[in-house]
Amino acid sequence: MTHELTLMAVHAHPDDEVLGTGGLLARSAAEGVRTVLVTCTNGEQGDDSGGVKPGEPGHDAEEVARRRLAELRESASLLDIGHLELLGYQDSGMDGWSTNDDPAAFANIPPAESAGRLAGLMERYRPQVVVTYDENGGYGHPDHIQAHRIALAAAEQTGIPDKLYYTAVPRSGIKQLFEAARAAGMDLGFEPPEDFGTPDELITSALDVSAHFEAKRDALLAHASQGENIFLLKLPEEMQKAAFSSEAFIRHFSRVKAPSREDDLFAGLR
Repeated sequence: MTHELTLMAVHAHPDDEVLGTGGLLARSAAEGVRTVLVTCTNGEQGDDSGGVKPGEPGHDAEEVARRRLAELRESASLLDIGHLELLGYQDSGMDGWSTNDDPAAFANIPPAESAGRLAGLMERYRPQVVVTYDENGGYGHPDHIQAHRIALAAAEQTGIPDKLYYTAVPRSGIKQLFEAARAAGMDLGFEPPEDFGTPDELITSALDVSAHFEAKRDALLAHASQGENIFLLKLPEEMQKAAFSSEAFIRHFSRVKAPSREDDLFAGLR
């Protein structure tokens, strides 16, 4: 039985869908691929109005979740995402926060439970391609790591995806971006360590998503409540274009024959 070409992206929080996969999602939709975004948490541990941080007086977690989910829906519309699925788990907060200890936090939910729910979505949509984070969640966030775990578990349980990828940020690209910012006299607020990002030799797939730059930027702007934390929005437009016009991935597995270096995550499936 032939199924409609389908991409599923498994992300932890509202706004995670944009930076690493916004171009992929928009490009796939433009190519006629059905796109499914699974967001695991409601983002309660994001900033509240006026930049009030979690744990500070006046931070209303429920209101933050309401606002962030509304922003997520707008972002999904801008990226032309066909199906948005919310698992609705509680944001665990950054690694080391006291919120990590809450039994209701996503990172503390038994993986069999959340992976089972994700498996149900895989069975419904039958994605040939699934994208999520690497085993470190990109940068160690507990919810990203949990999203990685349940995506792999659901893929194994169902046997449905033909290909599974991890998002990646090429180390060379990070270096070039910060060198350009310094040359322009800009202070981006932090200095990445030498080992920040993904070693270029691990990257299997690099996609040109330049045609969807505006959609990706607008989707990121839609997450206005978290704008203070998104340093890329502070860049001049030309630097944003350079940063947003390509996306990189590491192919974790493929059940179909595909080239060792890809410019299409559906290579071998079309």
